[in-house]
Amino acid sequence: MTSYHLDHLQHLETEAIHIMREVAGEFERPALLFSGGKDSICLLRLAEKAFRPSELPLPLLNVDTGHHFPELNEFRDRRAQQLGAKLIVRRVEDAIASGAALPAPGEVSRNRLQIPVLLAAIEEYRFDACIGGARRDEERARAKERFFSFRDSFGQWDPKNQRPEIWNLYNGRLNPGDNMRVFPLNNWTETDVWEYIRQEELEVPSIYFSHRRPCVRRGGQWLPVNAILPPRPAETVRDLVVRVRTIGDIISTGLVESPAATVDDIIAEIAAARVTERGSRADDRASEAAMEDRKKAGYF
Repeated sequence: MTSYHLDHLQHLETEAIHIMREVAGEFERPALLFSGGKDSICLLRLAEKAFRPSELPLPLLNVDTGHHFPELNEFRDRRAQQLGAKLIVRRVEDAIASGAALPAPGEVSRNRLQIPVLLAAIEEYRFDACIGGARRDEERARAKERFFSFRDSFGQWDPKNQRPEIWNLYNGRLNPGDNMRVFPLNNWTETDVWEYIRQEELEVPSIYFSHRRPCVRRGGQWLPVNAILPPRPAETVRDLVVRVRTIGDIISTGLVESPAATVDDIIAEIAAARVTERGSRADDRASEAAMEDRKKAGYF
């Protein structure tokens, strides 16, 4: 008699695939949030393993703030085309033009403006579940998420009103108008994600690896110089070899000086890092409660 032992990554993969299949079995109109970032790249591979050789039973959805890195959007579109998956893109620019999203005076970040765009897409397509790549190790608000994260008919999340998940049993019952956000990578870490990318030989956008880019020092971090984020009069533009650890809006994604040119280099760099992954995101650093406030309002 032989026994089969799962290693760490195999256990995480098996758990995530089980959750993917639970979503397909329990919900009528699920979607998978796909930005082209490293976490959603892993989600897409897990969906392939969960459902192939059949077609993916859910479309890919992305909220484009208009402040995305061009490399990210190119990768997103190309990857969806390679898989023959339906890609739905909803743009914050269109929501601003129609009056559905209203920027506050002087507001530069579009993180808050993603909320009405996402909620409108959920209502338009009647999605009852959306799968995302958030992980508990990212920051404190996401550490409060369950695998199945219940949202009310307004898309709002109450961390004190979530359902127990005992013995890997998930309650997907919804009232009309409610929806579920599902996080198969909840138990993964940043290192797990990169080790899975290495194991599966997954392509990732080039900006995750070291490259040369003009930057300015602002708020204790290096930010990329671009048309949306020009340098201020007193700022000195530096041409640096940098990469991103986590990708958000181009105006708030901090860059880290790094020579990492391979996935192995990135894994070694993370092991030695003393700053958390989202410590380089200016939008999260602005307030310790910023993420939780946004999530309560409907942010993914």
